[in-house]
Amino acid sequence: MLIYILRRIASAVSVVIVTLVASFGLFFVAPTDPAGTICGQRCTPERYADISASLNLDEPVAQQVGDYLKGLAVGRTYHSGGVTIDCDAPCLGYSYTLGQPVTKLIGQALPITVSIVLGGAVVYLIIGILAGVVAARRRGTYLDRLMVGTSLGINAVPYFVVALLVSLYATFLPHAAYHPLLENPLTWAGGLLAAWLTLGLANAASYTRYSRASMIETLGEDYIRTARAKGISERRVVYRHGLRAAITPIATIFGVDLAIQLTGAIFTEAMFGLPGLGVLTLRAFNQYDLPVLMAGVLVGSVVLVVMNLLVDILYTILDPRVRLG
Repeated sequence: MLIYILRRIASAVSVVIVTLVASFGLFFVAPTDPAGTICGQRCTPERYADISASLNLDEPVAQQVGDYLKGLAVGRTYHSGGVTIDCDAPCLGYSYTLGQPVTKLIGQALPITVSIVLGGAVVYLIIGILAGVVAARRRGTYLDRLMVGTSLGINAVPYFVVALLVSLYATFLPHAAYHPLLENPLTWAGGLLAAWLTLGLANAASYTRYSRASMIETLGEDYIRTARAKGISERRVVYRHGLRAAITPIATIFGVDLAIQLTGAIFTEAMFGLPGLGVLTLRAFNQYDLPVLMAGVLVGSVVLVVMNLLVDILYTILDPRVRLG
């Protein structure tokens, strides 16, 4: 297992490095003028020269990439309006439109996005898996058809409509806002309940169908019939023997979904006025804030790679039949 994990980590690091270099080339070595794009329409020659020198745009491409990687490892220094700004490692650049290090901006936005996505994941996993298991146990009955039909109906509703319905009918929920978890956990949870409920309801329908299909297949296996023949209680057969095997493919789907939601939660954030990573990236796109966009790509690639790594490890734990190849 240790060798497998080390091999996967090495592969993950190589993917992140390739993504970083490719993204750097797309943003800063393109046949355009990155310094002019960052500086904006009311750019002065002094500010243009300041940005160009700070980003080393007048240096060879290899040195530019090397300086960026060095900033990630040990930090670097930027200049803005004659002021020297120290950017501590891991330095993701400096936002000239907001006048702050990108690492600080990401550090403020990422906890909000993570809070939204993880809270929503708890909701749709609990609802989806339980509903899928119940539907599989009652296969072909009215309850099964009701759950499947309800999940299909929810999937057919646009996401913004689900958010609108939550806003209209869940008036008992506190006003959506973000408060740091460590300051007051109850206030933190209350401010995110509406976003969690929206994200959870929108995704629970898919996980109901995933769980139902996987559970039906598992309950038809020989070892399940053997367990029943031995007189083991139906509850234990279903939830101890069947659910563990049935949840294995769901873990793979969940890992990918979670990574996608972490890097694409902009819609949920925008609807509830939560300044997360998606809103920060959209603002950077509208203002051509290339360092922030670059950091968003890097953070997204790291999240996707890490989640895939965790899913691979979890898969081998849930299903011992999987060989570590």
